[in-house]
Order: sequence, then structure tokens, then C-alpha cells
Amino acid sequence: MQEAQQLIDPKAEAILEAAFGQFAAYGFRRTSMEDIAKAAGMSRPALYLYFAGKEAILRALVGLYYARLGNAVEAALAGAGAPDEVLERAFACHAAAIPDAVLRAAHGEELLDRTAALCGDIFVEGEGRLAALYADWLSREANAGRLRLAAPPRELAGTMLAAAKGTKVAPYDAYPERLRLLARLLGRGLRA
Repeated sequence: MQEAQQLIDPKAEAILEAAFGQFAAYGFRRTSMEDIAKAAGMSRPALYLYFAGKEAILRALVGLYYARLGNAVEAALAGAGAPDEVLERAFACHAAAIPDAVLRAAHGEELLDRTAALCGDIFVEGEGRLAALYADWLSREANAGRLRLAAPPRELAGTMLAAAKGTKVAPYDAYPERLRLLARLLGRGLRA
């Protein structure tokens, strides 16, 4: 995630947005650095001043995804409300963080496969941060007497995240609604 934290440069973010559009439209393999440079409105040599290659761009995209998602989830979990309301807000961050372009793109599956192959370390770190955020929330709420936990917070957090991922099946239009229902179910079941 260190790569994402270094991306404070608006031009680098514009490059990532352009690259994402190219990857979603044409696939990772078929997208060239020239394609990304054109989409970003710059020359290929200028693009190489920012990123060493497509793999570095993809890693930066995944790092940025997890950084933004983690920040959004952290803010949602810090808010007040009944457990199901808080979880609904936090899970909505997950749905909002996954662009429709990935879920609906003809090359979305290839992009997800390539991401898994090239970004495993970023994935582990990002998922670890998310699990820690949910575990901290569960602990805080249980200590305040608002939740009743049937297992250690870290275990519950991992199970909640796995269940949330399981709702990401076709049809994709229903994904946000399935997350909302899961949040309600979990939140109501955790109430003290």
C-alpha cells in the first residue's frame, strides 16, 4: 500500500484512471503503455516517468483501491447508529469501491485474475487492514455493551468479510442490495 500512499500527484491519479479505463475496455494483456499514455493525454516516455510498466500501474491501482476503501470503511464504522445501520454504511463502501466497469467489463475477469497474480501482497495487506477495522469496531461495541460476540472479534471480522465477498455474484446489479441485507442480518444478530 506504500505505492498508493505515494500517489498524491494529481497527474499520477489521472494516469491510473486512464489505465483503469483501458484495462476494463481492452483487458490487461491487450492494453499497451502507449494506449494508457494516449488515454492520459501524455507521451509514452512521460508515462514511464511515473510508472515502470503496466504491472506497476496495476499494483498502484490496487493499492489505491484498498487505501480509499479502508479510509471509507473506517469513517463508516466511526459513525453512530444501531449495529445494522453502521454495518450497512460500512458494507456500502465495499459496493461503491468496486467500479461497475470491473464487474461488467468483458475483460473484468481477466483483470481480476491478473490482479490476483500480481498484487497478492497488496491484497493481503489491504484485507488485513479491513479485518482489523471491523475487529476493532466489534471490540469497541462489545465493550460498550451494544454487541454480543459469539467468537473473538478478529474471527468474526474475517467471517463477515468472507460473507460480504460471497454476495459478489451475478447479477451484479443486486450486489449492493445483497450487501445491505447481509449488513442488516449481521447487525441484528450481534445486538446485545
